This record gives sequence, structure tokens and C-alpha cells, in this order.
Amino acid sequence: MSKGSTLATARAELDALSASGREFLGVRHAILGGAMSWLSERHLVSATSNCGAFGVIATGSLSPEELREEIQQTFALTDKPFGVNVIIMHPELDALLRVCIDEGVGHVVLAGGMPLRSATDLLKNFDIKIIAFAPTLPVAKKLIRQGVDAFIIEGMEAGGHTGPVSTSVLCQEILPHLRDVPVFVGGGIGRGDAIALYMEMGAAGCQIGTRFVCATESIAHKNFKKIILHAKARDAQLSVQFDPDFPVIPVRALTNKATEQFFVAQRDAIARYRAGELDQKEAQLVIEHFWAGSLRRAVIDGDVEHGSLMAGQSVGMVECEQPVADIVEELMSQATEALADRIGRLSTG
Repeated sequence: MSKGSTLATARAELDALSASGREFLGVRHAILGGAMSWLSERHLVSATSNCGAFGVIATGSLSPEELREEIQQTFALTDKPFGVNVIIMHPELDALLRVCIDEGVGHVVLAGGMPLRSATDLLKNFDIKIIAFAPTLPVAKKLIRQGVDAFIIEGMEAGGHTGPVSTSVLCQEILPHLRDVPVFVGGGIGRGDAIALYMEMGAAGCQIGTRFVCATESIAHKNFKKIILHAKARDAQLSVQFDPDFPVIPVRALTNKATEQFFVAQRDAIARYRAGELDQKEAQLVIEHFWAGSLRRAVIDGDVEHGSLMAGQSVGMVECEQPVADIVEELMSQATEALADRIGRLSTG
């Protein structure tokens, strides 16, 4: 088999493997943009959708009216499908969902925990496609009965708030048993080879976040992009919990002075609790408020010493600033070539 025919066969195979994901999202490439607070806004989202992938607006830092403006401005920049990621713990959850309904958003990603029945029922009433996160197979099966249409399984290699299990293990646990709905895999994916591998395992597509941080269209501060471009996988560490009585939601980020200061802040708050200066709730709030505003401080303001440098372990594969379209083309070319290599080895074996 010639190289040209092998690549053609691989492209057809990749299309077949991603068919359910592409049809569900309404896109050419089954790549779902990871929702990154402050960065997944109109410019990055529209650029992602315009090149044939699927952009997702992050609402973690938005009020309902700010979200309305963001959706409208994104529609002004693209006529392609895009979605909105809504954190279910947001104090204005219902208002955010109603903005999505009012503005004609076709897909909503419910993140941050188990979606409420009221939220899924509301979205289903308006024929909005629902994507949720599946940390385990039983949770996924329960959410299917609740009306969820598709899932993201995200491993601990991902940036930001993350779970305790690696992407590869989650895929082995879930993909063979969840064939009736599209499942997108995320966490630690920086090359198309991995996309091809997970699709061969049964994924309908993949979620990509960290690779897009340094996109030309990303509004990340130049200082933040510089840090990302020089970072390696081992630099993206999970936040450390000082005391089991004061739980910390794990966050993966590049280590900096703020990382060290967070450890000191935990120690001091707990010492004040032990001394009777604070009750347990007050001490927990001191710990939780440490990172308030810190992501914006790094991503938008450029304070990379004292802000939060959220990034996944794929950060070492971010090697240059380039347009989103080039990143997507590179990923899909790598995926095709990986499949072609396997097809070629089989044909000669």
C-alpha cells in the first residue's frame, strides 16, 4: 500500500472513529475546547469554532449579563456551533442557564459536580444538548437516565480543578462500557497521537485546553504565555493539602511563589484554629479565599509570581504561539499519521 493510499485510509478511519462526536457537536473535527476561566471567551472560542473544532465559553468568572454579552459577541464572530460551560455551584446557576436558552446556545457543559435534576430538566425542555463530566461509570449511567446527552471524562493530568484518577485509567474503566452516547476524553492531551489512541479505544473526540493557552487568539497576558512556553510536564503540580481536617480541592498549576504562600497560609490558619482564634469554618474560609482573584492576576494582569498558573501536564508540548487553526491542523495531522503508521505496520505484518 502506497503512503498516499495509507494516509487516505487513515483519514477515512479517523472520520469513522469520530463520526458520533462530530455529528453531536456539528463540527468537522471532534475537538472540544476546554473551558478555561478568563481565557475561553469570544476570541478564542470563535477561533476554535471557525477552524472546524468546537469552542466552549467558560462562565466561572461571569455574571448572567456578562455571559449574555459574551454569547452575543461570539455569535458576531462565528456562525459555527459553540457551547457554554456552566459551573453547577455558581450562585446564579439558573440565571446563567436561562441566558443560554434565551440566546440560542445549542450545547451546555455542566461542570463542577453532579448536575441537578432541575438544571437538566430545564435544558431538555428547550432541546439543548447537555454534556456532563463522568468521574465513574455508575455516575455516567445515572446521568444518562437524567437526560445527559454526552460526557467528558477528564483525568488528573488536566489543568485547574481535577480529579484523582489518570486519563488512561478512566478510559479503560469507562469507554468499553459507554457506547450509546458520545464520550470526549480530556486531561494531558497535547498531541494528535493521543487523540487517535483514545478514539481507537472508543472516544468520540477529545477535549483540549492547555494547548490553546498560547494560541495567537488567546487573550492571556504575554507574561503568562512566556511561563507556559518554558514549562515542562513536571512543573504542573497539584496543590498540597496541609491538614486532612481542612480539605483543599486539588488544583493543577505551575509552581511559583504563590504555591509556597498557599502552604504557609494553610499552616497559619490551622494554627490559629488550634489556638482558639478561629473556629473551623472561619479557618476553612481563610484557606479557600487565598486563591480568590489569583487566576485573573496571572492570566490577565500578568503577575506570574503571585497569581495562579493553572495548566495541565501537557504544558511541555506547548512550544510556540500559533493560531488556533494551526494547532487544530497539527493535532489532526498527527492523529492521521499515527493511524497511518498502525495501518502500515499491519499491512506489512
